[in-house]
Amino acid sequence: MPDTSKTGLVITAHPGDFVWRAGGAIALHAARGYRMKIVCLSYGERGESQFAWKTAGVRLEDVKAQRREEAERAAAILGAEIEFFDAGDYPLRVTEEILDRTVDIYREWKPSFVLTHALADPYNFDHPAAAHLAQEARIVAQAAGHKPDPNRAYAAPPVFCFEPHQPEQCGFQPNVILNITEVWETKRKAFEVLAAQKHLWEYYTRVALNRGVQGGRNSGRPMTYGEAYQRLFPDVVQELG
Repeated sequence: MPDTSKTGLVITAHPGDFVWRAGGAIALHAARGYRMKIVCLSYGERGESQFAWKTAGVRLEDVKAQRREEAERAAAILGAEIEFFDAGDYPLRVTEEILDRTVDIYREWKPSFVLTHALADPYNFDHPAAAHLAQEARIVAQAAGHKPDPNRAYAAPPVFCFEPHQPEQCGFQPNVILNITEVWETKRKAFEVLAAQKHLWEYYTRVALNRGVQGGRNSGRPMTYGEAYQRLFPDVVQELG
């Protein structure tokens, strides 16, 4: 059984995002005993399901059902629980109810870390909307006057932005590279569940290989596959060595 004292939270706009960009981190921490939860804001039914829309006569509800089933299977492969908010995509709109539920998740799970999108993405406005939700809920969860409970214990977790599709255009500055070599095959299996976006399988394999090369060069340790992250808040340490 997972050690429920160790948890991780992933807040993602669409089903594919948590697989392509954070699947290695999810699988790695799940394998090490973390209880991992994915909050998926939409099913990616409009703009993130290119191949699903090539079927003649397909309906929106059919695409949503397909993407939900894919996301559930991918999450299970990675070792995570998943909760859907059905906020739509292209455009994605966060409601007060979604914010309130996300705050509750922060307080219930007390995550050791949070993974979400980059703060800007000129190619996809759904992504920064999800990142904004992750940060706002993190802050509101600290507010003593929000659903007051004197017995509640909560500390705001570190937030890591995962790599966007075109990092240079998103102001993404990776300062963490995670070695995911030991769970790469698990991540790749999750890729292959996402039939509606199969055109991205090989692209994100190349991204992982490139980050693996960079991680190995920066650490001096063998690394084949990596994931890049940008840490939003300072890492407080006792010494620099």
